[in-house]
Amino acid sequence: MKLVYFAWVRERIGRMDEDVDLPDGVATVADLVRWLKARGEEYEYAFENEGVIRTAIDHVHVKPDAVIAGAREIAFFPPMTGG
Repeated sequence: MKLVYFAWVRERIGRMDEDVDLPDGVATVADLVRWLKARGEEYEYAFENEGVIRTAIDHVHVKPDAVIAGAREIAFFPPMTGG
């Protein structure tokens, strides 16, 4: 599965994207974030305030309880503003 990081999430993790093989038990976006946070301090730092991180599965915005089975791409980004 491809994970893509944007803006300060990318800066904190130190990479734009990565391909991962998820372990059993990672079924939702929330599970994925918990697993990522356990991978190292850069992920812990990027997801320290999970409530502000937005997620999209295959370009569709989703909530933390969204099931990730079958996803090709999951993107993480901070809230955006426009003007």
